[in-house]
Amino acid sequence: MDMEISPSLTVPASELSWRFSRSSGPGGQHVNTTDSRAELMWNVATSAALTDEQRYLLLRRLGRKLVGGVMTVTASEERSQLRNREIAMAKLAELVRTGLTPETVRRASKPTRGSARRHRAAKELRSATKQQRRRPLPE
Repeated sequence: MDMEISPSLTVPASELSWRFSRSSGPGGQHVNTTDSRAELMWNVATSAALTDEQRYLLLRRLGRKLVGGVMTVTASEERSQLRNREIAMAKLAELVRTGLTPETVRRASKPTRGSARRHRAAKELRSATKQQRRRPLPE
């Protein structure tokens, strides 16, 4: 099953690899017999679905989450392996989506006239306080 990240980016199922294991935590006898924990791995460094620009962005922004260029996501929230597979795919898609979103740059703005006036008044008040603390000049 291919993973659609955005309308312009779809990761083919051949690039995704799965590993299943037993989940930890409560669940009674069921947890000891079923491999319901899903682990989804995708090699970002060698993926043919990405452009060079997208690959660079993901490797730079998600570098801490990658081990050898491979992104790994696990899901063990549900008792069903199928449901955990769906959750893992959604987690991976969200990670990639956030890694590919353009960064917003903050543009500096000028202070308002009122804030500049208040700032200047506070400085003058502070200056007057310090002026009064000085030793009187000898006459």
